[in-house]
Formats: sequence, structure tokens, C-alpha cells
Amino acid sequence: MTTELGSDRPRRVLITGGAGFLGVNAAVHLIERGWHATVLDNLNRAGTERNLRWLVTQHPTRTTFIKEDVRNAPALAEHVSNQDAILHLAAQVAVTTSLTDPDTDFDINARGTLNLLEATRKNNPDVAFVFASTNKVYGKLDHRSGPCKETQPLDFHSPYGCSKGTADQYVRDYARCFHMNTVVLRQSCIYGAHQYGTEDQGWVAHFVHSILRGKPLTIYGDGKQVRDLLDARDLSELYETAIEKIAITRGEIYNVGGGEPNQRHLLEVIERIGELVNKKPQYTFSDWREGDQAYYVSDISKAKKELGWEPRIQFDRGLSDLVAWAASLD
Repeated sequence: MTTELGSDRPRRVLITGGAGFLGVNAAVHLIERGWHATVLDNLNRAGTERNLRWLVTQHPTRTTFIKEDVRNAPALAEHVSNQDAILHLAAQVAVTTSLTDPDTDFDINARGTLNLLEATRKNNPDVAFVFASTNKVYGKLDHRSGPCKETQPLDFHSPYGCSKGTADQYVRDYARCFHMNTVVLRQSCIYGAHQYGTEDQGWVAHFVHSILRGKPLTIYGDGKQVRDLLDARDLSELYETAIEKIAITRGEIYNVGGGEPNQRHLLEVIERIGELVNKKPQYTFSDWREGDQAYYVSDISKAKKELGWEPRIQFDRGLSDLVAWAASLD
């Protein structure tokens, strides 16, 4: 059991957005390693209530749920106190939503992150603070120049890119200016069980659920957009590593994805899902969407070199597991 030094109390991790797809995977991973997970979520996103019920049923004594919103700054102080790590996953996650409602996008992603940083700075400044950023901070990356390193210039594109990029830089700077133990993970395309994807975000799961139900898909662009795909279980392991090795990760930024071995384009993924479920996918094409990247693959060499982390679950296996989970739903 992982315990606090000199105490029988298990170490505690606060996971904002903890009832979301990434949050539930991270919670289970850490709970199985002896942590107690405090899940903070406003339950606004479809599927979060179902995820929460599952998590609490699986781990009733190692889970605490707090229904709260990171936009409610005064409420955060008590929740960050007495935590041994903070995993900040709460976010508005869709580029399309940010285009129709930039105000809310900013309030959640930028202001919400600042609220959490300030609550942490004032109440628990030495805690490990891991932030889930995004590859969208690099902009469209129209030219296929190979895997993206952390040295790639920032080029926010879309309100979502701006709000997450703002949060990204605040988290990094709090390590420099306030000497906090913060680390930024710029995540690529994450998929896995407990993901209820939509047309706007979580496209691998959206494809899986739609094809299983025989629903037609809309492909925006030419379908040849390339992404490096990462199983949420591998990402959860990296979250743990970033916390455990905070002396190394403090103030650092890491690009996080499946890397070149797990890069696929959209039509490849659709075809493979069809094979796995023995159905012919139905889809039509539409115009490219604002801010979409024609090519994005993470250069994960920094995480591998400094942290000894790399994906263990290859995409074909991970996709099969996702399909099996989705097919098991009511």
C-alpha cells in the first residue's frame, strides 16, 4: 500500500474533471497503487454520472466525490488542502464549442486553471500539480515536418487553443515564479474505455459507438488527418510517474502521445473498427473545420529519456479493448 510517510493514511490525489474519461482511468490506476482519489467534477459532460457510479461501485472506500466547478474559486481552497497530489483534468475540451462560446471556454480552461493554481499556492504550495494540456497549443501545423518536439513554437489557433495555451503557460510559470511543483503534459489523441466521444471531441470513441450502432459518420476534411493515438491506461501511468518524479518533472513540459508507432489517419481507424465489429462503416465528407491539424504526431523522446516512460499498449490492441468495452454497454 502506498502511504504517507509515518502514517497509515493512504496518499490522497485530487482529480479535477475526475468523472470524465481521463479522470476515471487515472483514478483507478492510482487507487490500485494505494492512493485515495478525491474526484471533483460538475458532471456536466455526458457519461460522467455513469463513470462516477462505476468508479464508486468499484472502489467505494478509496473514492470521495465532490460536485464542484473549477470556476467557483472560493470553494477550491478546502479541496486542495491535505492533498498529496493534484491532477488537473477539468476542461472545456472541444474546439467547436470554443468557437461558438469563447467566453465559457475561457472561463473554464484559463480562469478555472488560474483559480486552482491560486487555491493551491495559498493552501498547499508544495503539492505535485500535474496539468493536462493539449497539442493544440502548437496551432495547425500544416506542414508535415515530422513528430512535434517541445521546442516547437507556440501558435495558438482557435479559442480553445488560446484558453488551454493560457492555462499551459500559467501552470509552467507558477513553477518559476512561485516555486510550485507544477508540470505540463501536452497531450495528443487519447482514447480508451469510459470514453463517450462526440463528433466534436473524443473522435476514436465517437467512431466506435457510432459504427456499433450503425449510425453514419461525418468526416471533416479528407480523412487523411494523422494523429498519434495513446491509450488512457498508458497516460495514467505517466500521470503517476510525473507525480512520483516531481523533482525531475517540476517546471517541465512534455509532449505526450502514442508516438510514431501508433500514428494512424482517420480513415484507417474507421476501417479497422469496421473489421472489429464486422460492420461496414457509413460516412460522408464535409469541409475542414477551423483549427484542425492535418498532421500531428508527438515526439515523446523527452518523456522517455527523463522519465523512462513510453506507451506499452499498441493501438491495435487498445482499439480492440475499446470496442469490447463499448459493445458491453447496455
